[in-house]
Amino acid sequence: MFQISNTLSLPLTEIDISAIRSQGAGGQNVNKVASAIHLRFDIQASSLPDRYKTRLLNLRDKRITSEGVIVIKSQEHRSQERNRAEAFDRLRQLILSVTIVKLPRKLTQPSPGQIRRRLKDKKQRSDLKASRKPIEEE
Repeated sequence: MFQISNTLSLPLTEIDISAIRSQGAGGQNVNKVASAIHLRFDIQASSLPDRYKTRLLNLRDKRITSEGVIVIKSQEHRSQERNRAEAFDRLRQLILSVTIVKLPRKLTQPSPGQIRRRLKDKKQRSDLKASRKPIEEE
């Protein structure tokens, strides 16, 4: 089981993992060892609750294809195990980002004290700027 949170987990059979060769410059190992990880997770076919599926599909994320498949490629580390752990961590963070519901902000009125202090500060600033003006003689 892939544990996402205390209450949410996924079977590992829903996550497709393949090892591929890393891109870019490397040493003698780069052409011999498949250390990069390519992780694929089909949102529609998963056992996630429907509310999380719809939120994931509505995300504007380049890692989610038009078919609803999350594709994560990890190749930052030299070892396959560390890349696998990082790919799973990225998937966990992506799914956790949709589990948190952001409540709309409640509009509030400023308190009378806040209004008084704001107006007092504005008056002080106005007086300061007025004191910089040249004195007009009559």
